[in-house]
Amino acid sequence: QVKLVESGGGVVQAGGSLRLSCAASERISKRVAMGWFRQTPGKEREFVATIKRDGGNTAYGDSAKGRFTFSRGNGLNTVYLQMNSLKPEDTAVYFCAARGTINIATPDSAYDYWGQGTQVTVSS
Repeated sequence: QVKLVESGGGVVQAGGSLRLSCAASERISKRVAMGWFRQTPGKEREFVATIKRDGGNTAYGDSAKGRFTFSRGNGLNTVYLQMNSLKPEDTAVYFCAARGTINIATPDSAYDYWGQGTQVTVSS
């Protein structure tokens, strides 16, 4: 069982930056894809970004393209989401997720493991 813990959320002004981290409780095999999703009250979970851990291929949701960067740490236990040029509409709880296959995916149903989430609030 993989446990994921997000950190790095907080309150930032519009135009600012935050870097979210996702740490796994155990060494994650290279054959695991990771993802970031976000959710606001009353809305469905929204795809933000995904990364193929062995090859580093990434994909981003429309809201994240050009502003967010998903990267891996030097080890195999931590991934990061660098968020720049933040907007008030980026305000949400951000979740880290992992799936037990190598390929990236955008539906949240494709992911097997989830963190508890970290709150990001962007003030105008």
